[in-house]
Amino acid sequence: MSTPTKSVALVHGAFVDGSGWKGVYDILTAEGFSVSVVQIPTVSLSGDDIATRRILDRQSEPAVLVGHSYGGAVISQAGTHENVSALVYVTAFAPDAGESVDSLLRTFPVDGPQPPILPPDNGFLSLDRAKFHESFAADLPPDEAAFMADSQVPWGLDAVGTAVGQPAWRTKPSWYLVATDDRMIPPAAQRKMAARMGAAVAETPSSHSVYVSRPQAVAEVIKRAATAS
Repeated sequence: MSTPTKSVALVHGAFVDGSGWKGVYDILTAEGFSVSVVQIPTVSLSGDDIATRRILDRQSEPAVLVGHSYGGAVISQAGTHENVSALVYVTAFAPDAGESVDSLLRTFPVDGPQPPILPPDNGFLSLDRAKFHESFAADLPPDEAAFMADSQVPWGLDAVGTAVGQPAWRTKPSWYLVATDDRMIPPAAQRKMAARMGAAVAETPSSHSVYVSRPQAVAEVIKRAATAS
């Protein structure tokens, strides 16, 4: 019998940094997992790919590679690394070959909630602070959402617009956690991407910030992927 992997690498999404993974990190490390938090610059997809592969190079065993939101595009690109055993998408973009986050955003329903992305400023995007709580973190306390809004990391247009090459989910087993109350990536779009991948799907009632607000639900999906791989 094969031994389940005990290594996990976590990749954050746009507008935030890796500190939001603290709750998931605490749960997994308490259960004996070796967890790395990848700090991607979110300036370009190629740079984020390099940053992720740098962490994967250091793994002593194949790891479950986890991506939230834009981090899904990053793990689709970097997940072809030989030290990746499985992929977990947490309410994340899952581009196919030739697709970018921007091209996926353009397929979202126009009659639903729209991400409050402000016009580019010197090549970078940010979210409207006044709408951050409602759109990105509705199930977090107002003060926590306000801190996240005020500590936003600018998102580079190159990261948004660069297409993925051959996506890792074409060759690696994948899991997808749908956040059913997400107002950044519509749940219907999440389910469509998950179905296209043939991913094992779990759902939980949460905002886009599910990795912060419901770390146990996220950790459970990661543990399933680790056991299966």
